[in-house]
Amino acid sequence: MAEIINRVAGSGIITLDLGEYYPKAEREAFDLSGQLWQGLVLKEKDFRTFIAENNWERYRNKHVALYCSVDALIPTWAYMLLASALQGIATEVYYGNPEQMESVLWTEVLQKLNPEDFRDARVVVKGCADKPVSPQAFVLISFKLKPVVKSLMFGEPCSTVPVYKQSKS
Repeated sequence: MAEIINRVAGSGIITLDLGEYYPKAEREAFDLSGQLWQGLVLKEKDFRTFIAENNWERYRNKHVALYCSVDALIPTWAYMLLASALQGIATEVYYGNPEQMESVLWTEVLQKLNPEDFRDARVVVKGCADKPVSPQAFVLISFKLKPVVKSLMFGEPCSTVPVYKQSKS
């Protein structure tokens, strides 16, 4: 009986699991829609009272997305007041919905990745991870690795979608 050879293991392909880079920061979102008068406008006096009386502790040591989930005109000063209230409590605040905050967090994490670690490698960016991976992470990793890798693929080593292959010059 012939020996079974694992060609994937011997191929020299590097599997990059973006789940391992998952931003570990705790996250919370603050939706301004709950502070709108009749679901339409923000009244400054009422909003300032809310800011002063609200218990902000639930946001302690978290990354906080500040956004409004309904179509309303929110004055810029409202976001400034929220950021001011969260200063010294939240780790960081972001303008945008939770998905936009995820994109920023992934950008911050992947900026630290050294593409030279993948020079001339055949890389498969794993399609499934134990943690949720923002589409931004896949965009960034492609942009960052293409200039240095021999090939870039998506999926699993046994079943990949080719993204880029260095031309043979």
